[in-house]
Amino acid sequence: MNQTFTRRRFLGAAALSLPAFSLTSALAQDARESLGTMQGKVTGGPHPLETLMKAHPAALRPELRGVHPRVYTTKAGLDDLRQRARGSQRAEWQKGLAGLIAMREAPAAAPAQKRRAQNNTAIGIVGAALAYQIEGDAKYLEAAKRYMDAAVSYEVWGYTFSKPDIDLAAGHLLYGLGAGYDLLYDALTEEERKRYRDKLIRQAGILAKHFSPKPGKSYSYSQNHCFIPIAGLAVAAYAVWDDTPEAAQWAALSRAIFTRVLEVASPDGYFYEGVEYWIFSMPWIIHALDAFAHAAGDDLYDTPALSKAHLYIAHSITPNGQDIYDFGDAFEGPITRSRVGEEPARTHPGGKLNSNYNLLYRLAARFKNPEAQGVADWMASLGHVCAEDFWTLLWRDPALKSSPMSAMTPHHHFDDLGTVYWRSDWTTKATAFAFRAGPPEGHHVAHVIDKLPDWHLEMGHSHPDAGSFILFGGGSYLTGPMGYAGIPKSNLSNTLLIDDQGQANEGGGHDAFRDYPYARLDSIRIASAKLERDRAGIVAELAGAYRPELGVEKLERRFSYARGVWTVTDTLRASKPVVLTAQVHGDRAITQTGAQSFVVPGQPASLKVDVATAGAKAVIAPGIVVAAGPPGNVDKGPKEERGSVLRLSLPASKAATLTTTLKF
Repeated sequence: MNQTFTRRRFLGAAALSLPAFSLTSALAQDARESLGTMQGKVTGGPHPLETLMKAHPAALRPELRGVHPRVYTTKAGLDDLRQRARGSQRAEWQKGLAGLIAMREAPAAAPAQKRRAQNNTAIGIVGAALAYQIEGDAKYLEAAKRYMDAAVSYEVWGYTFSKPDIDLAAGHLLYGLGAGYDLLYDALTEEERKRYRDKLIRQAGILAKHFSPKPGKSYSYSQNHCFIPIAGLAVAAYAVWDDTPEAAQWAALSRAIFTRVLEVASPDGYFYEGVEYWIFSMPWIIHALDAFAHAAGDDLYDTPALSKAHLYIAHSITPNGQDIYDFGDAFEGPITRSRVGEEPARTHPGGKLNSNYNLLYRLAARFKNPEAQGVADWMASLGHVCAEDFWTLLWRDPALKSSPMSAMTPHHHFDDLGTVYWRSDWTTKATAFAFRAGPPEGHHVAHVIDKLPDWHLEMGHSHPDAGSFILFGGGSYLTGPMGYAGIPKSNLSNTLLIDDQGQANEGGGHDAFRDYPYARLDSIRIASAKLERDRAGIVAELAGAYRPELGVEKLERRFSYARGVWTVTDTLRASKPVVLTAQVHGDRAITQTGAQSFVVPGQPASLKVDVATAGAKAVIAPGIVVAAGPPGNVDKGPKEERGSVLRLSLPASKAATLTTTLKF
């Protein structure tokens, strides 16, 4: 396996040394990806966002005008937090203090173009500012100001070569500098206030102009490049409300966009961009909604996408507690699981998953949900890490009882996204699997998209993996996909190929589903799922995943588990003779042990694969992935070898059935 060039190393230091990625080429790529906004969709009358802005302006509460802090708490609220930090939540607060970025390292110096450098500056500001308010120690104030000064020193918020001033880093820094300005207002000199305020107003104005509605404009509401920048805009608006008349417009715009973000989110709690993006993105939904709730008295939390979010992250964690079911763009497959290279310092600091589990404390408190509280406590007991531990002081309700994981059903069918998770129990010794067969953003999209002309889909982080599975047993991740890809393809997952072709419009860029009819994707479904304590049976319909010209009329995958054996039976009917190929991936080199028997080696357990159908041709090949390229050119990454793949093919036919069994 080639482990010398991992994805984020390429995206980091290398990004500055790529002159080919000029602003012009970056903007062209951004247009292809349609991240955040897109111009050209036809709408009649007032833009829907303008209507929402007028109906729900989300104005700052009158009693908070002219006072600071106000975005997330008040002076009275800080008094309560100080008592909790010294009493019922002392241990949690001390953990937050110990993890403050601003107390460990200096902020990135301008222009701070290394990947995530500016994001870390933003997080550093908020943590140090809150620490100063709780502890009263000048060292935290000085650290916060160092980081705030660094933020002001960045002429461009974000990458100079890709969406400057309007993308993820801009959202992070609007949040960071905005919350810091608000929390530390009384501790700053007038000159400091002016410097920070002027930078906030400048950057918020640039970002708001980009996201402001105009005829024909549409938004990728469900995609993180839309709602992360807007979360920062909301925080900045309330922080400088008294300082510029534009702040009211920014707040109304942010609130309108988040109305849509929540409206289009999956009602089953599943996060379609994958676990890594749940970890990265969910904080911004919480930060924005908390700002609306506290600063404007406008609570937007009541949606099943949030009340059920704990189910998604709980079931997405494998029994060993530190790996994930990595559907979609999530980590780097075998590279991440082997904990090699630079990435573990970010994904698994100290060997523990960076899961941002403390977000669940906020959801548990808001919904008064002991089960969500229990999931958060369980993840904490596993030693998981949070990027902003300091927020636990505000988010966790110590009076809310925690439901034990043993009381939670160990299987779940996310019916909107067509994804099933099953495990024998919640212990580390559990046998478990996950199975996917649904449209990339869920069935609900087919009923909503035509009603929202201001919404365009951007599904690049979803993979063409309908019918794929991930298996875990004997303490091992046994088989699953190859991880984050610049060009997602079906040959990276345990799904089916037709004449060596994968699903949807794969191969043309980062979004395999661009220009593929969503009605056809909506026909991909789990027809039945019978989940019991010691067994499971799933029937999935996959024909709609494949382009019509491939001639697939019916493609059914039956997936079952019983008595330690998984059985997969694929049934094909086509209008012309085609080759049906099933795939099983491994983190290490797969070996053949018999005429139709194979071993996918693992540690400590290995997976045995037996082909029950005669005449199948087996090919064992390296797992080759086009890794993600630099921001703005995500489909231009290098090829990487990640593990290996067993491909089992039947001779070309109009009708075929292939059965495979797997056990450890």
